[in-house]
Amino acid sequence: MGYIVQQQQGGRRASRYVSRRNADINMTNLMDVMMVLLVVFMVAAPLMTSGIALDLPKVGGKALNGEDTSVNISVDKEGYYYIGKTEVPADEIVAKLQAIRGENSTLSVTISGDTGAEYGRVIGLMALLKEAGFDKVGLKTEPQPYSGRKKK
Repeated sequence: MGYIVQQQQGGRRASRYVSRRNADINMTNLMDVMMVLLVVFMVAAPLMTSGIALDLPKVGGKALNGEDTSVNISVDKEGYYYIGKTEVPADEIVAKLQAIRGENSTLSVTISGDTGAEYGRVIGLMALLKEAGFDKVGLKTEPQPYSGRKKK
C-alpha cells in the first residue's frame, strides 16, 4: 500500500510516491495448507494398515499385552495362509517361523483366522506350530461390542 508525501521546498511543493510494504503473515494461506495436510493424513492413515482384510471373531474379555516379539499368521476364508501380506504354503510355514525364531528365542505366534475360514485349518495350524516347538501360540480376536447388559 502506498501513499503520497507532500513536502514544501523553497516555495514549491514536491510530491513523491513512497511505497510501504505489508510485513504481516497471511494466516489464510497457512491455514489452507494445514487443512489440506489434515485431510490427506486422515484419508491415508487407514490405508497404511498392514496385513490382509479379515473378519475376526468377536469375543468378550481383556486384551493381552504383548511383551514379546510376535509374528502374525493370517488364515483367510479360502484357507490360504499369510505371514504379513505374503502368502505362504502350509508346508513352508514352520520352516519360515523357525528361521525367524533363530533370531529371537522368545518369539510368539498369533493366528488371525477369518470367521469364514474352516475351523480345522485354523486349529490344524495351531497344532502344527505346537508340534514344531512353538510354545507361545495364540488366537487373535476383536473385542465384542458393548451391549449395555451386565453378565450374571
